[in-house]
Amino acid sequence: MQASLTRKIQWLIAAHPQWWLGLMLLTLHAAIAWGVGHWWSQALMLTHFGLFLLWQPLWGGERDLSPAYTVLIILSGILLLFNSWWLLTLWVGVLIGLVGGNMPGSDLRKKHLVYLLAVTYLLSLLLLWVIPNLLGKQETLPAVNMLVRYGLLVLPLAIMTVKVEMSQPEISSAVDFFSSLMLFLLVTVLVLGSFTVMLFTQNIYPVALAKTLVTIAAVLLMLGWLWSPLGGFSGFGQLLSRYLLSVGMPFERWLRNLASFAEKEHDPAVFLGLAMEDIGKLPWVVGGHWETKGSEGKFGAESQHSASFSFHQFTLVLYTRWRLSAALMLHVKLLTQLLGYFYEAKLREQTQKQNAYTQAIYETGARLTHDVKNLLQSMKTLCSAAETSEADQAEALQALMRRQLPQITQRLQGTLEKLQDPKQKAETGKVSAQIWWQTLQYRYTNSGIDFLASKMAPDLSLPADLFDSVSDNLIQNALEKRKQQNGLKISVRFTCEPEVALHVCDNGSAAEESVARKLFTGPVPSEWGLGVGLYQAARQAEQSGFQLELAENREGQVCFVLQEVLAED
Repeated sequence: MQASLTRKIQWLIAAHPQWWLGLMLLTLHAAIAWGVGHWWSQALMLTHFGLFLLWQPLWGGERDLSPAYTVLIILSGILLLFNSWWLLTLWVGVLIGLVGGNMPGSDLRKKHLVYLLAVTYLLSLLLLWVIPNLLGKQETLPAVNMLVRYGLLVLPLAIMTVKVEMSQPEISSAVDFFSSLMLFLLVTVLVLGSFTVMLFTQNIYPVALAKTLVTIAAVLLMLGWLWSPLGGFSGFGQLLSRYLLSVGMPFERWLRNLASFAEKEHDPAVFLGLAMEDIGKLPWVVGGHWETKGSEGKFGAESQHSASFSFHQFTLVLYTRWRLSAALMLHVKLLTQLLGYFYEAKLREQTQKQNAYTQAIYETGARLTHDVKNLLQSMKTLCSAAETSEADQAEALQALMRRQLPQITQRLQGTLEKLQDPKQKAETGKVSAQIWWQTLQYRYTNSGIDFLASKMAPDLSLPADLFDSVSDNLIQNALEKRKQQNGLKISVRFTCEPEVALHVCDNGSAAEESVARKLFTGPVPSEWGLGVGLYQAARQAEQSGFQLELAENREGQVCFVLQEVLAED
């Protein structure tokens, strides 16, 4: 039961703030419009203060308060009981600031009207009643007394009758602190200015008030023009914005230096050291200490004022000449995050370089493995020819050995040279196409492979390393496939027109579509071990101006083609 009643009260307070605002102004009016020396005036001021606590936009009226806020509220209530016109002037100025500070944040037209009526009432009460009593000018006209005591009552009543859409209880009004402060200062200047004009010019209050209002209006008009002028001058608005963006820290210069360090230095630790030295040049920085996951360092000296900032793996402690303001703390935090982003980018760049070098070593190792395997197969072919040759074939065998052994030695030497640099390009040595084709047939004489070639020009040459590596790779893969598929027919065809091309085909089963699609883009496991060798062969062909592709992939016809890439006109 009690919880339900509490929720209803909370809903009533939050849903209709204009009611509490109107009641607050009515009780204030009743407390001071007929004098402040009566007991009922003090009682009405306490009532007014209670209604203010229900309406005030600083914190929810239905929420619990901390002990510090509670003490502040009690002291404010006690001060209002002293019935001083100076305190009332100060209090009305505070109310004008709070109500006016709500106006920029009100997006509803009727709510904006409520705040406008409230500010109009408070200003009228201040200028027509509170300040004259403060200055000792109680001998006001009867018409003014009637206007203040009965005419101004229309405004609080109008506030209570305006229908404003219910706002959600959990959404509190947003007070523009800067606007509230400016309004309060304007009221203070108006009061003190009127008092000063009356004191030095011996004018009556209305004349002094008019002079003060005209002076304030002229100053505001001048400030408004200087804030955003129509000429070439940028204005105080942009100057203030630039100051707020720098707040004692040359933001643009620091970012420019940071980008320069990032472009020139690739080592993360050295880059971080240069950035720290640049921070140490700021006039309010005495020294600092930075720490990352794998390194740390410091610069300058220590002081009694320090501030710590952290971002992911980067931690920065700055020692300053004085305590940092909240705005400067926010800027340094932002710059620390930028520095952390740059540092992590350097770490990623270093990791990518290491991965690229490791990838080059891996690819070179895979390519050399296949080269050695192909050389071993060539040696086995020669050994097999020597074992099966007859006495009358000794001369032919000797000629075969004279041709093959120097080539095998040369290819083995090239394979060893590739170990010197993982990023070495493919061989560019040329060999006659006719000699290479005859040598290829000799290597696979007893392998049951059909060789067919078109007519070759005598001056036609081929990149020896590329054609030896790719042809051995394709033929060895086909021979391995024959071991699993009996009766497999393998054919090797060499053509010269319209471009140089080597075709290695078989009549076996087709490769799976998922495997064929990725065959030349990376290591792909398959039933016969295809994948790594073809990937390396495709990379080598690309470096030499050729292209390796799977031209046909269907049952009974699987064909790989190594062909020259003709330059476009």
